[in-house]
Amino acid sequence: MKIELKKNYTYALVVPTSMGVRITPVNGQPVHSSNTFFMQTTSAETNVASISAYLGLPVKVLTTFVKGSPIARLIKDNLASRHMAYEGKEVDQGGPWGYRHQFNIADSGFGSRGPRVQNDRAGEVGRTLNVKDFDLDRIFGKEGVQILHLSGLIGALSPETSKFCLELARAAKKYGTRISFDLNYRATFWKNREKELSEIFKEIASISDILVGNEEDFQLCLGIEGPEAGGKDIAAKIDSFKEMISRVKKTFPNASVFATTLREVASANSHHWGAIMLVGDTWHVVEPREITVLDRIGGGDGFVGGMLYAILKGWESEKWIQFGWATGALATTFLTDYAQPADEEQVWSIWKGNARVRR
Repeated sequence: MKIELKKNYTYALVVPTSMGVRITPVNGQPVHSSNTFFMQTTSAETNVASISAYLGLPVKVLTTFVKGSPIARLIKDNLASRHMAYEGKEVDQGGPWGYRHQFNIADSGFGSRGPRVQNDRAGEVGRTLNVKDFDLDRIFGKEGVQILHLSGLIGALSPETSKFCLELARAAKKYGTRISFDLNYRATFWKNREKELSEIFKEIASISDILVGNEEDFQLCLGIEGPEAGGKDIAAKIDSFKEMISRVKKTFPNASVFATTLREVASANSHHWGAIMLVGDTWHVVEPREITVLDRIGGGDGFVGGMLYAILKGWESEKWIQFGWATGALATTFLTDYAQPADEEQVWSIWKGNARVRR
């Protein structure tokens, strides 16, 4: 099965996002005992888009910036280096207690010590993302987009971003752009907004073509019964994951692709990584396989990014999950939380388990 995509387009993939920076201690050390840190530009949605951008497809980022901020300049230069076009309003900082780009403070964990992540999002400029600041008719009608990828992180960030994502989805649907929706549930984002967000997420899901989420996402965002989150022997739960996805499909019949990743953690540096995908009536399963992990953050985004790239390339559906599994595994080998594939061959070598030297 293939997904019918727009033939006339400027951008293969468009993602709305709130950009920030991530700071990580070097050498796998904890934050509280470190004095040297690696800083990178970050957002879950650009993590997804990086796969297509590095492999040569045209990508655009819809975001917002703090006017005159050196962090905003860092972000713009980074997006350009990742071959991504960007569009976004410049917002006045409003003084030292005004707007800024988010900070994500995270160590990678090591061995038996798991990673710890602290999100510092006070004053986050991305919360001001507003549909009024973008010409959706131009983006989806005149320029043309093959796939719009939405994340529940942006959908739940603020009332403004929730409306923004909903209007993006409606415009994409109007102009024949396919919609990918990664639910990405976060309890802290949903607090005191459960009813409002549930309605918005269900509407977006109802017009989406591709739905991605783990067992917690489908249950808490869409109210679909699923298996208990976490635990060992994730492979033994594959049938229960299939049952959950079948219930999602019955509830949201517009979608033709449903996917979830499988992760069992042996240690911070050794995971069993797998995936399940339903395309039409055909199941594709990658049984969890051991991967060595440098930093786990971004692995799920890497999976979605690889899956969308494979769809955009028009490959057969069996390759969608394989390429996504491999780009997810690839992402966990980088210090950045996004994968930077050199070419398709590198990704397929990971899928085949070939880590030999290439000369």
